[in-house]
Amino acid sequence: MNILLTGSSGLIGAALIDRLSGDGHRATRLVRGAPSRGGMTVDVSWDPDRGAIDVTGLERAGPFDGVVHLAGAGIGDKRWSADRKAIILESRVESTRLLVDALGRLSTCPPALVSASAVGWYGDRGDEMLTEASTPGTGFLAEVCRAWEAAAEPAAQSGIRTVHLRTGVVISGTGGALGKQLPLFRLGLGGRMGTGQQYRSWIALEDEVSVILRCLGDTALRGPVNATAPHPVTDGDLARSLGAALKRPSVVAVPAVALRLALGREMAEELVLGGQRVLPAALQSVGYEFAHADLDGAVRAAITPVA
Repeated sequence: MNILLTGSSGLIGAALIDRLSGDGHRATRLVRGAPSRGGMTVDVSWDPDRGAIDVTGLERAGPFDGVVHLAGAGIGDKRWSADRKAIILESRVESTRLLVDALGRLSTCPPALVSASAVGWYGDRGDEMLTEASTPGTGFLAEVCRAWEAAAEPAAQSGIRTVHLRTGVVISGTGGALGKQLPLFRLGLGGRMGTGQQYRSWIALEDEVSVILRCLGDTALRGPVNATAPHPVTDGDLARSLGAALKRPSVVAVPAVALRLALGREMAEELVLGGQRVLPAALQSVGYEFAHADLDGAVRAAITPVA
């Protein structure tokens, strides 16, 4: 296979590149700056901020068996000012529009596009069980996800089978939200956020990569697909699992008021104190088998290499 990929330097993108290379497949990466080539990867330049993409380079690198679009500014990297929120939204919407337009100009259209989204699409829904058929939520993250998915819809209208991958918390010991928490938990200073009753829909990094590949190859998958394990847990459950895996106490609770002061009310409420109980109905309908269906096993597998 020859897979076109954006966001290759991120946690998921890097893991996907490793899997593709290890399986003998070729990856073509859309990158900022000067492109390079090495091993099973080829780089093509683009600059979403300027609306620039090397379509001629894409034509040379193709044809593609599928496209995976993961690019976007980090949701939790900085406090949500008005400017930061604009960057988060525009980095997703404009890059998606640019990519979809370029795909439509290729002489051979790729058969499938897996475009990133997130469980934030559902908004903060308490303990309501959510599937791909559930109604959209409210709030900034829900608005971002709706606009993000809408930007990819022209690809579906042009005949490209398009998947909106609504990913939950990715369980990895080397990055993402869990990677940021591990140092505190190793010191015995980890614990729940707020009440700890908010749901965390999660997925092991290994499964996230496998789900992307399944979405590329399975013609039964299109539209929204929840990339979440079948057993969502509460934030308190996640804290207990981390503590148990590291053999450290996990009783230090971070009060909601402290999170609101540190992050700002909106960011704290949506990103930390709110949650979604999301089920992978679309994946289960096609018989996908999770490598890590239970949280404790996923956490142990994630931290073992770096423990």
